[in-house]
Amino acid sequence: MRVMVMVKATTDSEAGMMPSTDLLEAMGRFNEELAKAGLMLAGDGLKPSGQGKRVAFDGPARRVIDGPFAETRELVAGYWIWEVKDMAEAVEWVKRCPNPMPGPSEIEIRPLYEMADFSEALTPEVAEIHDRARDSIARR
Repeated sequence: MRVMVMVKATTDSEAGMMPSTDLLEAMGRFNEELAKAGLMLAGDGLKPSGQGKRVAFDGPARRVIDGPFAETRELVAGYWIWEVKDMAEAVEWVKRCPNPMPGPSEIEIRPLYEMADFSEALTPEVAEIHDRARDSIARR
């Protein structure tokens, strides 16, 4: 199963506070462990929401909203995509992670949908569209 592991933002991360050398080293070592275990598919840190934008949808209308965004505790400061056996394995790996922030922090784990989860709405034609997109990404 694939999961997205999200490092939740803090006041410090939203202020653009950069990690210490020690934290960068500890996270680098943790990422090496994940890679050696064959779990890590992707991962990166995100710049503060003040450098981001949101696009709000309402039918055909689109509205661009400039950051920063309220409710820091609901924002994401970084993420990984992991391939794990089950949620229990993901939890065990997160428990081994160095604290990603200088103070209190949280990491959220969410399973990703797989195409099989959409079986009722997934026609062969729709599956082919998604397969082409995945193939195109893999070729890059």
